Amino acid sequence: MVSPLLSVVDTILDKTLVPGYSSIGPALRRRWWADDPDPQALVGRHVVVTGGSSGLGRAAATGIARLGAVVHLVGRNADRLRESADLIRRDAPDAQLVEEVCDVSDLDSVRAYAADLKETVGALHAIVHDAGVMPPERTETAQGHELALATHVIGPLLLTELLRDTLAAAGDPRVVIVSSGGMYSAPLDSSIGDDIEYEEGPYEGIRAYARTKRIQVTLAELMARRYAGDGVVVHSMHPGWADTPGVTDSMPRFAKVVAPILRTAEQGADTIVWLTASPVATRSSGRFWSDRRPRSTYYLPGRADDPEARRSVWAYALDAAGIDHVPA
Repeated sequence: MVSPLLSVVDTILDKTLVPGYSSIGPALRRRWWADDPDPQALVGRHVVVTGGSSGLGRAAATGIARLGAVVHLVGRNADRLRESADLIRRDAPDAQLVEEVCDVSDLDSVRAYAADLKETVGALHAIVHDAGVMPPERTETAQGHELALATHVIGPLLLTELLRDTLAAAGDPRVVIVSSGGMYSAPLDSSIGDDIEYEEGPYEGIRAYARTKRIQVTLAELMARRYAGDGVVVHSMHPGWADTPGVTDSMPRFAKVVAPILRTAEQGADTIVWLTASPVATRSSGRFWSDRRPRSTYYLPGRADDPEARRSVWAYALDAAGIDHVPA
């Protein structure tokens, strides 16, 4: 239990972005954050990690494998997956890895992957949705969806829905959605309108990324309600600023300025691993986490997403994924 004083300090860190989002955050917070999971917490369990070819996905897969899980390392390119698996085994020689190709942005690929996985895995402990993109210009997927929206929202929702029964068969199943602190800059309001796919308005990669990361947080809240009856816990989280391709390649100028205080990939992935393995994570659902503690989904108090925008985004995502509507 965090003392009131430490809770205040933690909140100050959270609101002052430079120390809170940088390597300074975990360096201080580890003195009071929640206990590590049991080293054998995931022995014999199966965990899917998308975006496993590099960065946070690889770091999360490494941490999860160290806890004994069979990690299904998912990515778009078989060669990159093989290289990533080799690097993971260097750090964790006993890692049990299954390399599986799936393009999360391609809904046909998602359906085929889910069907194959269900034939080989009886119970799935967790899905970590980490696949991410920040395209510089508007790009469409095979099904005609804007690439960031398909990768961050529609594909993850469809994959979770298709594996719903496989998750429910596990003892304490979880879904972890890797969002971004950048979502604070893109609250859902009426401006999202009928142009969620950026078919009409101007396209900015960073803006599209931030908006879909905001939608992921809303998605986690609504998925938590949808899957509550199956016993599936759903959380979203943000990793802070980590030295990964998501930061260094997509925002090179920013990365250069903050390079001395960037988190390592392992520091960024810590809460992903913790949410996947800790029993504390099953005491709630639909929360937004960072550094092993739930965080506000709004930077300033008294703010809220537009309810109609939330309903509209949820309905659109369900329709795009071909999922029946269930009130959430």
